[in-house]
Amino acid sequence: MIERLKAILEAERLSLVAMDRGGVLHRGAGRGVSDLWRMLHDPAEPLRGATVVDKVVGRGAAALMIAGGVKRLYTPLLSGQALAFLERSDVDFSYDRLVSRIRNRANTGYCPVETLTAGCDTPEECLPLIEQFINSLNTK
Repeated sequence: MIERLKAILEAERLSLVAMDRGGVLHRGAGRGVSDLWRMLHDPAEPLRGATVVDKVVGRGAAALMIAGGVKRLYTPLLSGQALAFLERSDVDFSYDRLVSRIRNRANTGYCPVETLTAGCDTPEECLPLIEQFINSLNTK
């Protein structure tokens, strides 16, 4: 299943592809953690038990997937901060490349969500901070 989802991600130039327990395919082309946030809060797009292929996984994305109950994850690029969360979770995960932190899109610094959640020890501590971040984007 991971190989099928990887092929869809690449062919359709998406940021995230997920298949839920019912076999329904979910596609995401949003920026950052926006697709995962939406899926976490939308009962029509459940993360619980899903298999996810995500282009880049930092601390915020890992926190959302763990909180949502993702079963399997593959990412080409994983941050060390995300790795720490995933190693303490039930998520079966694999990755190609590990970096200390995720860079922002402009490559001028680090991912804003990873920076925002840097002081969090658990995925649950990240959720209110990510919610504030998403809300701030929606009001701009």
